[in-house]
Amino acid sequence: MTTLFEKLGGAAAVDLAVDRFYERVLQDDRIKHFFANTDMKKQRSHQKAFLTYAFGGTDKYDGQLMRQAHKELVEKQGLNGDHFDAVAEDLILTLREMGVSDELIAEVAAVAAAPQHKKDVLNG
Repeated sequence: MTTLFEKLGGAAAVDLAVDRFYERVLQDDRIKHFFANTDMKKQRSHQKAFLTYAFGGTDKYDGQLMRQAHKELVEKQGLNGDHFDAVAEDLILTLREMGVSDELIAEVAAVAAAPQHKKDVLNG
């Protein structure tokens, strides 16, 4: 069975998508402030590892759990559902710009914006 990771084009495609995604996020007035003091090289690396795992490119993920990784953002910076939705929107727009099909974008959205992920990110 072909994984979503493979359908998207593997590591090179995920790397490019993450780099372009963060270019968009850092211009998005709704959410860019969450990254003001973030090591973006490290952040990109974490995101690439997470998406590789989430999209079936590997069965190992050594990063923090979503609740742990976002806890301080929720408690101290007010991260909420609108911010989560803005991130998901930026991801979808990035993939559209890259020419990813609507079918694959729907698969990505089903994984990345899944209700359980939103709940975990927002420590709900």
